[in-house]
Amino acid sequence: MCRLGGGGMQAERRWEPWGIHFFQRTEPDGGPGRVPAMDFLDGLSTRTTAEVLAILEAVAAGPPPSFSGGGMWEAMYGAMAGIYEVRVRGQRQNHRVFCLLVRDGKGLGGPSVVVIGGLSKPRRMPAMDRDYRTVASDREEYRRTGRVFG
Repeated sequence: MCRLGGGGMQAERRWEPWGIHFFQRTEPDGGPGRVPAMDFLDGLSTRTTAEVLAILEAVAAGPPPSFSGGGMWEAMYGAMAGIYEVRVRGQRQNHRVFCLLVRDGKGLGGPSVVVIGGLSKPRRMPAMDRDYRTVASDREEYRRTGRVFG
């Protein structure tokens, strides 16, 4: 929307918040499976989980394409390109929650942050390759199935 104001045209942008959904795996029989991100969050302290959820809500309200995360929301690169991560510290570890930005996914009701999984690692240590492979595999399964919890 544009409007005339004090000396010229000014653009006024109104952003709609994005949804937040949690990826759900599919069992071999086609039924609903585990929700990796929820399983991960269940293993964190209440405080750390609350911090992760607050960051996700801030990102969704941002909305994500324009959200500046100050080190708490980062785009990944290389083989993990297209995945974003929430970064928090707690319980003497670094915790990462991995997300996809989906503009038009079935059953999402609009643009959404799809939370696909998480990991914890010692501070100043890299994550293990197998953890990244799991996240990449979950990303591919989400792309195939589009399944989210709820």
